[in-house]
Amino acid sequence: MEPRSTLRGFVGVFFLWVTVQAQMKIPPETVQQWASVFSTQLRDLSSKYSGSLLLQKKLKDVESIIKVVELDGQDLVKDFAAEIERMLGRKMKSVKRLAESAEDADLYHDFNASLQFDYYNSMLINTVDEDGNFVDLGGGFALEVNEHFNKMPVNTLQSNIQVPTNVYNKDPNILNAIYNSEALNDVFIGNFLKDPTLTWQYFGSSTGFFRIYPGIKWTPDTNGVAAFDCRNRNWYIQAATSPKDIIIMVDISGSMKGLKMTIAKHTINTILDTLGENDFVNVIAYTDYVRYVEPCFRGTLVQADLDNREHFKMLVDELHVKGEAKLKNAMKESFKILNEARANGLGSMCNQAIMLITDGAMEDFESVFEEFNWPERRVRVFTYLIGREMTFAQNTKWIACNNKGYYTHISTLADVQENVMEYLHVLSRPMVINHDHDIIWTEAYMDTVLPNTKELFNTKAQSLLLMTSVAMPVFSKKKETLSHGILLGVVGSDIPLMEVMKLAPRYMLGAHGYTFLITNNGYILAHPDLRPLYRDGKKLKPKPNYNSVDLSEVEWEDTEEMLRTAMVRGETGNLGLNVRSSVDNGKRPMFLINEYFYTNVDETPFSFGMVLTRGHGKLMFVGNVSVEEGLHDLTSPDLSIASEWTYCETDVDPAHRKYSQLQAAIRYLLGKEPDLECDEVLLQQTLFDAVVTAPMEAYWNALALSDRVEPGIETAFLGTRSGLMRIMRYAGVETRVAKKFLTPADKNNLFTVDHFPLWYRLAVEFRPGTFFYYPINDKGVKYAIATTAVTVSAQGKTAIAGVVGLQMSLDLLEKRFWDITKQDSDTDCSNVEGLCPLSCESPDLNCFLVDTNGFVLLSKDRKEVGSFFGEVDGSVMATLIKMGFFKKVSLFDYQAMCKNSHHHTSNARSLLSPLNVAMAILRWIFSKGLMFLLDFSWCFFWHSDYLVDAKAGYHTSHKQKKVEALVPCETSYPVFMLDSSISEANSIIKCGRCQKMFVVQQVPDSNLALVVTEANCDCSRQYGPIPLQPKEIKYIATVKCNRMKSQKLRRRPESCHAYHPKENAKDCGGVATIYLSITLFCTSMLVSLLRLCLT
Repeated sequence: MEPRSTLRGFVGVFFLWVTVQAQMKIPPETVQQWASVFSTQLRDLSSKYSGSLLLQKKLKDVESIIKVVELDGQDLVKDFAAEIERMLGRKMKSVKRLAESAEDADLYHDFNASLQFDYYNSMLINTVDEDGNFVDLGGGFALEVNEHFNKMPVNTLQSNIQVPTNVYNKDPNILNAIYNSEALNDVFIGNFLKDPTLTWQYFGSSTGFFRIYPGIKWTPDTNGVAAFDCRNRNWYIQAATSPKDIIIMVDISGSMKGLKMTIAKHTINTILDTLGENDFVNVIAYTDYVRYVEPCFRGTLVQADLDNREHFKMLVDELHVKGEAKLKNAMKESFKILNEARANGLGSMCNQAIMLITDGAMEDFESVFEEFNWPERRVRVFTYLIGREMTFAQNTKWIACNNKGYYTHISTLADVQENVMEYLHVLSRPMVINHDHDIIWTEAYMDTVLPNTKELFNTKAQSLLLMTSVAMPVFSKKKETLSHGILLGVVGSDIPLMEVMKLAPRYMLGAHGYTFLITNNGYILAHPDLRPLYRDGKKLKPKPNYNSVDLSEVEWEDTEEMLRTAMVRGETGNLGLNVRSSVDNGKRPMFLINEYFYTNVDETPFSFGMVLTRGHGKLMFVGNVSVEEGLHDLTSPDLSIASEWTYCETDVDPAHRKYSQLQAAIRYLLGKEPDLECDEVLLQQTLFDAVVTAPMEAYWNALALSDRVEPGIETAFLGTRSGLMRIMRYAGVETRVAKKFLTPADKNNLFTVDHFPLWYRLAVEFRPGTFFYYPINDKGVKYAIATTAVTVSAQGKTAIAGVVGLQMSLDLLEKRFWDITKQDSDTDCSNVEGLCPLSCESPDLNCFLVDTNGFVLLSKDRKEVGSFFGEVDGSVMATLIKMGFFKKVSLFDYQAMCKNSHHHTSNARSLLSPLNVAMAILRWIFSKGLMFLLDFSWCFFWHSDYLVDAKAGYHTSHKQKKVEALVPCETSYPVFMLDSSISEANSIIKCGRCQKMFVVQQVPDSNLALVVTEANCDCSRQYGPIPLQPKEIKYIATVKCNRMKSQKLRRRPESCHAYHPKENAKDCGGVATIYLSITLFCTSMLVSLLRLCLT
């Protein structure tokens, strides 16, 4: 063959291929027919094996004997709040009894410097020495696992003592205080008998020990150190002092270099740790000029919430020494800030103090104090002399003593904690002298013993892992020390927020309803959308700002903050809002009309809120059956009730704790446990639901016994508003794909204390009687769910009675789908314009079944099931969005965690050369060795834990340079909804040298769409994937600054104790002269170096 004729042949084939490509057309009418046939088969399959039509018929039969009632949200919220008040009131009474007992014990005790007294030290109990004898302060201490106390081994007949490692456990002050506190043991037990719902009760002593009931075995950290100091805890600090405005002034002149600056930074951080959300703060660094560590906060005070405190710590860590110290200007600036705040009604409007951290004060400050603070001395000044040099001690002390403050000398890091705590005792004096026993409630905090944290991480119940504490100060009532205002300590008790929120029953709230609690500062205590934990690699960690999340950051549709304002003010009322909500981990948006009802919780700083969804959320049906009839069906083997709900209160009487909720309910209804406190309304509704749904058991069993159950039909299920569930397993556990579905570990699909099952929430927002289909991808295990709501009508109102559903394997759906979506070779194509016969099995076509939110239910590639269609085919999804077939919905997350975009140049520079690395290591060894020698008091010299801590500190910091830290941020992310008004769409996408046709057809009577596209035209260059990844919302500097320092409306605590005329302000600290022995110093240096080398 000649070359020219060969060329013509290739050209002819090429033009023929182009013509075929240009003429390829997918007939929309064929796709429409496929969608119609598949709809019929899918509906019949789902209805048959779920039994939805039978259940709807049974509900229709009972409409004449039921009532549909509309819930009165205003009455409900008041009733729930009253229940919460009663519960919290019992906790307050328990704490008051503890405070009275502790004060009486001290009143009648005379200090004994030679007191010998053995007590149970929680770290030493049940510990024996090499000879098998109990160690000193140990002894046998019976422990028994108790489910009420996080399944920990405890002793409910005895409390015991925890002493921090840095406190000598046989110090006379400690022994006398422990001896006094023995009187609390009987009160602890008595409180627990009066109120068995109590959890931990405790007394934190001002001397440093911690008495806890029930007694436990205290576990030290990995270095064997008991670092826990009760005086650092928020409940202790808030109870010991009134709200305060604090200006921290730190000297960063050249004389503060080295160890002094390290101690100064640690002192600032320790002061910051003593502040809470009712306090206000700013930090000023000074040399020969005044420098705000955060320029954005110039001239103002900011709320000392966790977020701001951590922000200050980060900035303080970056301070460097330079220049000469000029204190006077910085002192003037601090007084101006505090005076302006008081004049303008800002800040705490209570205590005000300046914390001066310096290595010496050389100037004359009398004129400053005369101008700004004398004679009233409204601002206290606390001074911290840093370093071993005592030259300026008298000047520094004079400043504190003449401004009702306190002077301390800090020469080592080990001194910081004890010396900082002194200021709290000074601020507590007016309250102690006046004997004002203010009860305080803390913000939410993470329990140190988290039950099943890993399991709960993927549920919305994270906020219910949190606790709040009620606490009260304990004072010395001895007349001879009255003017000194001696604080003995603080008593308190923990309240799990889960127990508080259980008082608002889930069944009353409906599928999308919920309750929440906020503090007087507008911060969340409990809310189903609060997420205090985040995943950092494989570890779960609390977010840095987990307990300072504002209501406006969770209820972000309240753009005018009307809801927040009313609740912070403690008002009672209601408000309607159109909200964009979401389920299924934020993937599926819902447009709801929420009605918010709110009121205050008396004698607490809390406000309680409740949400009912307008429509079905406010309608509930009520039916009646006899106990005998209901009990028969309640004991069916396929039936269960919500294990986390409270049908009967099993936690009041310890004898009832062994019962599950179903067992307790049955025993109560049988009359075997008449003393049980049960929810009569919920039990009656549960009995009625059991009777109405009973025929489903027989129906499902008949299908299962017929031997005609299609392979792939695995589980039928139903659920009602009363938390009742029935489950039918058509397939055995060996053959089931979805082995975890509806097991106790599958929290997302069960009724929990926090939410209704996902399948229930999806069904109630779809058309009743029509199935909602969606894919599940559980760590690679994939299957499909079909779910639909059933209703009941009476008195002209229609309520959701429950939801019924079916779980199927993908194999079953794929078999049906591929059988329908192909035309035989003998198909009549005479009236078809386009490709005929058409088949989804053809390599020229890609066919997908996509749900209403754009997630792939079926695809040729099983890996694509569960993925967002925009990530599978960005070109078709982009075109569908442009055509309006799918609509984009923007959602926001104000609790997100993002990678930190700020990097220190030094971290990168250190990697540039091996020499830099070597020098950095040498510098670290030298600095750590020197700090080890100078840092700690010689009495702790031989304690090896300090060396361990130093090593741990190095490894931690070394790792932090390699791992990109996550920080709190705000993000927006897209989700999509199919427009049900558009039933079909088709178009041709131009993609360079080829054109791609697609046809989309909604599947009738479902939430699905059938998508058929050409497979041979690659549009990935022109159209990238459409991800659902969140994007960080970044603000320009001025906007960010304004957001950081803006102060939202808050309700100040009612009490303030800043002044008392009888206060003895002369007790303002002391100074001890230190004489350094050169011989001892040199000997110690030598021994230390030897120990460092050996380790």
